[in-house]
Amino acid sequence: MRRAALPTRPWAIGRAFAIVIGAALASVGASAAPASPEAGRALPGAVTRLLEAAEVPASAVSAFVQEIGASAPLLAVNADRPMNPASVMKLVTTYAGLELLGPAHAWRTELLSTGQPQAGRLEADLYLKGGGDPKLTIERLWLLLRELRSQGVRDIRGDVVVDASALPVHPVDPAAFDGEPTRPYNVGPYGALVNFKAVELRFVPGVRAGDPVTLSFLPRIDAVTVSGEVRSTAGPCGDWRSALRLKVAEQGHTAILAVAGGIPAACGSRAMYVSVLSHAAYVHGAIRALWEEIGGTIEGGNREGVAPSNARILAATESTHLAEVIRDINKFSNNVMARQLYLSLPAGSRREAGSDATAERAIRTWLESKRIDPAAVVVENGSGLSRSERIGASTLGRLLLDAWQSPVMPEFVASMPVTAVDGTMRHRLARDPLAARAHVKTGSLRDVNAIGGYVHAPNGRRYVVVMLVNHPNANRSVPAQDALLRWTWDRASARCRAGAAGCGEG
Repeated sequence: MRRAALPTRPWAIGRAFAIVIGAALASVGASAAPASPEAGRALPGAVTRLLEAAEVPASAVSAFVQEIGASAPLLAVNADRPMNPASVMKLVTTYAGLELLGPAHAWRTELLSTGQPQAGRLEADLYLKGGGDPKLTIERLWLLLRELRSQGVRDIRGDVVVDASALPVHPVDPAAFDGEPTRPYNVGPYGALVNFKAVELRFVPGVRAGDPVTLSFLPRIDAVTVSGEVRSTAGPCGDWRSALRLKVAEQGHTAILAVAGGIPAACGSRAMYVSVLSHAAYVHGAIRALWEEIGGTIEGGNREGVAPSNARILAATESTHLAEVIRDINKFSNNVMARQLYLSLPAGSRREAGSDATAERAIRTWLESKRIDPAAVVVENGSGLSRSERIGASTLGRLLLDAWQSPVMPEFVASMPVTAVDGTMRHRLARDPLAARAHVKTGSLRDVNAIGGYVHAPNGRRYVVVMLVNHPNANRSVPAQDALLRWTWDRASARCRAGAAGCGEG
């Protein structure tokens, strides 16, 4: 999940903080020695020191560690306290989705009409009936329209009608959460979601500093205008976005994107994604742009509606299976896809899916089946992009323990970021024994930072680790989170050095 705001870090404080981090991480192994029965009620020393350096009190932390198969947690600190988990809440949504819908679940999008194409013409309306697909990209929409075009259809005389009734209407103010209305992660759910409602701005610098930058955008929606002048600059690519200035002006069903600034020639081709227009206006614009590109014409207008029961399917596309969809949701913390999945959850049959109340009821019933009190979990939209969602570290930990015994465990674990390898964990714990040895979901909002996942220890055992931090300095707690992961690893290593059975296996 994208951060809504970052705390300031003056140079002097940051340097002192780095010194403390180094000292604390160096002592993680020492803090992993066998502890007294009381130790499970206090954070490990290395974690505590890093939290102190970050000026985060222990009272702002909920933590839980338990070996899979063990009868009791190894560590439980404020573990029952309800906390905002940020994007770690996606673990609840994706695990529930796998069990309630199945790993092979797919979303279907259809083109329908009550008319029969004749002599290259469709005299009736064309309906795009969405199925709540979380990832209907421009490429797949193009293929869907190309399927219709391959049937000889060229001219559409009726209206283009978008049927988004698969999911409830969700009026969303994209600026309400963090004041970033054009960021694709703030896009709300939609029954006929296309391409996350995003326009790709493509920048191709010249060879030398001062050369003009070629600027293009896709899809080429008529309602979107891109203007401005961008020049190539010298120097390394680095943070190339920081030198670009983007202003978005939306009026009615049109949007003007004005771009200025520069981009280093060393960057080569780069892309920026901007969310514009209403859902319906975007879908209509994309359909018309792509249809014209493949040689077709549309004479009718644009509207939203529900496809008649007697409408005939002319073409269809299915999403990838849910097992693959949740990799995008968890590895890259995709909020829009998580919200689409949440609203797709059934309360008892697939026909009931498609409303907030149904999704909430589905989660509640599912939690009860796990012998977890639904009151211990507050779900607003299933993505973690929320100020009201709550869960305790022990509750999330119990779900992760349960997931390890579930038939969908392989798909669920594989969807999570791997330390120092990919997703939101790709830059954490590199050149560390834990690199590539833990699957960990991250979460970050203003005043919230969290992790939840599995450590694959050197003794062949697996440990569930959860740490939720709610505090104005929460985003400075990342080193402390990594220290808790390392403490878990080192504790298992200490058991191996002591000759515990099973070491060297797995």
